[in-house]
Amino acid sequence: MAQASQATIGDSEFDRDTAVTRRAEGVYDIDLSAGWTIINAVNGGYLLAVLGRALSDALPHPDPFTISAHYLTASQPGPAVVRTDVVRTGRTLSTGQASLFQYDEQGNEVERIRVLASYGDLDALPDDVRTTAKPPAIPPIDQCFGPDDASAPVPGSSAITDRLMLKLDPATLGWALGAPSGKGEMRAWFGLKDGRDADPLSLLLAVDALPPTAFELGLSGWVPTVELTVHVRCRPAPGPLRVSITTRNLAGGFLEEDAEVWDSDDRLVAQSRQLARARLQGA
Repeated sequence: MAQASQATIGDSEFDRDTAVTRRAEGVYDIDLSAGWTIINAVNGGYLLAVLGRALSDALPHPDPFTISAHYLTASQPGPAVVRTDVVRTGRTLSTGQASLFQYDEQGNEVERIRVLASYGDLDALPDDVRTTAKPPAIPPIDQCFGPDDASAPVPGSSAITDRLMLKLDPATLGWALGAPSGKGEMRAWFGLKDGRDADPLSLLLAVDALPPTAFELGLSGWVPTVELTVHVRCRPAPGPLRVSITTRNLAGGFLEEDAEVWDSDDRLVAQSRQLARARLQGA
């Protein structure tokens, strides 16, 4: 791809599709794009980025540090309203909450997702890093596989895959070949298809954009998110991200997904944990 055609932060499909219009103080309108759907529902990471963008306008600090979301009902493409509330503002952190609403057939507002978040300035953080975390071992991009490499549509494929640069580690692709590993792992190179580099808001998408780990556990179908918490640790360097997601425990029809996102400078730029409902065979 020619460098001149690469989208930039602030001028890409992701930015346009997460843009909110302020109607009044703390109230924002948006038309949720059908381009970020999984089957018929809007992707949870995209929704988190929408609310994250509204909060970045409502709060005095620019960057999400931690954001926790509860997904109440499935969102659909179309008009929505985001209502925000400033809970507390301080010198280094500010906290707010936000809810996204859509309308039922009678025109009543239905709450889809509610978040509580703390924001700060990532550029003001010290450079001191003390960690035992290590980047995931993923083969080079040209040795990994994405939706465009499949000879047939990948089970569960959806509109969102057309917006992503997603190259999965072959070691986590057994489910696509009818032979899931049973390990509950998913690893991939990740970016936006138009070449836009990552920023804190797109990290909210990255943690929830890979195929579910449930596929490698031998399950199929939609795995709806119940709760998702994301920690943004630093502003990502330009270039593709590496995302690693693991599930250690599936019980009672629910599983956790722990995600790590690493940038091209081998820095851990985001972490997340979500609780999701798994569709068990025969259930």
